[in-house]
Amino acid sequence: MNAELLGNDGPGQKKSGPVGVAVIGCGYWGPNLIRNFSTCEATRVLAVCDRDRRRLQGVSASCPQAQFTENFDDILKNPKIDAVAIATPVSTHAALSLAAMEAGKDVLVEKPLADNIRDAERLVSRARELGRILMVDHTYVYSPAIRKIKELVDSGNLGEIYYIDSVRINLGQFQSDINVLWDLAPHDLSIVDYLLGRLPRSLAAMGISHTTSDLEDVAYLNLDFGRSLMATFHVNWLSPVKLRHTIIGASSRSLIFNDLNHAEPIKIYDSGIQIDASSEVRYGILVSYRTGDVWSPNVPREEPLQNVVRHFADCIQTGKPPLTDGEAGLRIVRILEAAQRSIKAQGGRITL
Repeated sequence: MNAELLGNDGPGQKKSGPVGVAVIGCGYWGPNLIRNFSTCEATRVLAVCDRDRRRLQGVSASCPQAQFTENFDDILKNPKIDAVAIATPVSTHAALSLAAMEAGKDVLVEKPLADNIRDAERLVSRARELGRILMVDHTYVYSPAIRKIKELVDSGNLGEIYYIDSVRINLGQFQSDINVLWDLAPHDLSIVDYLLGRLPRSLAAMGISHTTSDLEDVAYLNLDFGRSLMATFHVNWLSPVKLRHTIIGASSRSLIFNDLNHAEPIKIYDSGIQIDASSEVRYGILVSYRTGDVWSPNVPREEPLQNVVRHFADCIQTGKPPLTDGEAGLRIVRILEAAQRSIKAQGGRITL
């Protein structure tokens, strides 16, 4: 695995041997976690917890050696369990994560870290006080394609970034406790956070609901990072087609990431504009266009979630801080909560 994902040197060895893991929640994402923890040589699935017995029965064949329980306290009291992976509704993330850390467990929690800033800050603070690993499953940050894009951005290959435009739309899957922004935008926000390494200075968002739940199912978010750089996001549960692509426009080259194109997820365009900055030019056309080649860099085929669980295990065993630690999760929650305020203010701009 790419060394970049392994974080900085920490306080040293914390645990030897495979990490004993319990997966909490067997809904949509839990079975994926069970599969990846089961196939990772650095981890063992010791327990699976869900309130729904039928869900437990549905995953029992995938890890027959594990304990299956409907009681979260069984997980907290088991001294063989070193860590928990939480894949439950967002409203439960804070309470479950806090209880696990208080019980001496390290925590991997699904995105977003919490459903409000106060709980996210509390989790980050408590993890620091207890010396526990708190990692957020921002899966895309661990994908080979996004690592390659990070390499291109950091090397200056693209030049100065002008804008980022992201679309993540599909038909469903409606959530019962969060809107489309909190459900889908964390993917793209975590990508941009990883690529740029800083919070925006302001944002504005618009969203609308077409159901009786009043949870927005279509939303648009604009982030202003200053230095003539902005990022826009469109998320949608109502689209008849599934699109997952991000355009990064820059001064030298531009890039398109298409998550649905597994053969060529990244395409780089040697095209753009050239501005005549001569003081002699006062009127007329100041911009000319440049068109060049298009190419796709080689991207290794790795399952991002397998990289997530390996990194989580490595952080537990060595004490290294996760790449997507609690602070990274908190940054995303700050944006989401501000965006929600903006939606309620009919798109009013919020300064961060």
